[in-house]
Amino acid sequence: MSKRKIAVTLDEKLVGFLDKVAKGNRSEYLNSLLRERRSQVLKDELIAALSEETSDPEYHQQVKDWDGVAGDGIDGEG
Repeated sequence: MSKRKIAVTLDEKLVGFLDKVAKGNRSEYLNSLLRERRSQVLKDELIAALSEETSDPEYHQQVKDWDGVAGDGIDGEG
């Protein structure tokens, strides 16, 4: 994975906290925090999209229609 150097301005107290918890590697600590946050945001977006989809009556009809197709003998049996 390629990396890019950026400049970030932090409150002095946050820099002290960062130094305390990062154990000498600020960049890796911040990368880890951002990866976790990105993952949570993506999960939240997926849950929201699925919730919206499952509340849609048209979606439920499509599922019903596909359920009917799944048992119509298309697999060569019956």
